[in-house]
Amino acid sequence: MKMIYHSWWKAMALLLVFSSIFTGLLLPVPRLAILHETIRNLYFHVPMWMGMLTVFIISVICSINYLRTGKQEYDLASTECVKTGLFFYVMGLITGMIWAKFTWGDYWSNDPKQNSAAIGCLLYCAYLILRNSIEEEQKRGKIAAIYNIFAFPIMVVLIFILPRMTDSLHPGSGGNPAFGKYDLDNGMKVAFYPAMLGWSLVAVWIATLRYRMQLIDYNQNQIS
Repeated sequence: MKMIYHSWWKAMALLLVFSSIFTGLLLPVPRLAILHETIRNLYFHVPMWMGMLTVFIISVICSINYLRTGKQEYDLASTECVKTGLFFYVMGLITGMIWAKFTWGDYWSNDPKQNSAAIGCLLYCAYLILRNSIEEEQKRGKIAAIYNIFAFPIMVVLIFILPRMTDSLHPGSGGNPAFGKYDLDNGMKVAFYPAMLGWSLVAVWIATLRYRMQLIDYNQNQIS
C-alpha cells in the first residue's frame, strides 16, 4: 500500500475539520420542527459515515491487490483500513443514537436504518474475528481478502438501499426526503462539505499511521 506521506493533505484535513466545527457551531441553521438546533449534528454524524466509506473502499482495493499480487503489505493495509473504518462506523452509530434521543425520543428505536447499520457493523466485526482465528499467513490473508470484498457491497445494501425500501424516520428513507432536498441551505453547506472531506482525510491519515506501524512490526518479525 503506497500512501502519500507529504504533509500538505494532513494540514488540509485538520484545517477542514476545525473550520467545519467552528462554522458548524456558530453559523445559523434552518429552524425546523422537531430538529431545531440538533440539526448541527449533521456536521458530525454524516462525515463519520463518509470517513468510514472512504477507508472501507481503500480496504477493498487493497484486498483485490493482495489476491492479485500476494504481497503482504496489501493485506496489512486492508486490515488497518477496516479497523479504522470500524472506529468511524461506531462513531457514526453513536452520533446517530444521540441525535435519535433528542428527535425520536430514544437512543435506539428499532428504526430500519438503525437496525441495518448495526448488522453491517457486526459484519465487519466478524471479519476481524475470522481473521484472528487463522494462524497461517497466506491462508489468513486470502480468506480475509475474499470476505472483505464481499462484505463491502453487503454493507452498502444494508445501510443505503434496504432502508430506502421501508418506512423509516431517518431522512432519505422510506419516502422521507433527505436533508439536501429541503433544508441543507447555503449556510449549512459551508460547514457540511468541508466536514465531509476533512473527516475522510483524517480517516485515511489514521489508517496510514496504523499501516506504517504494522508494516514496521511485520518487517522486524521477518528479520528476527
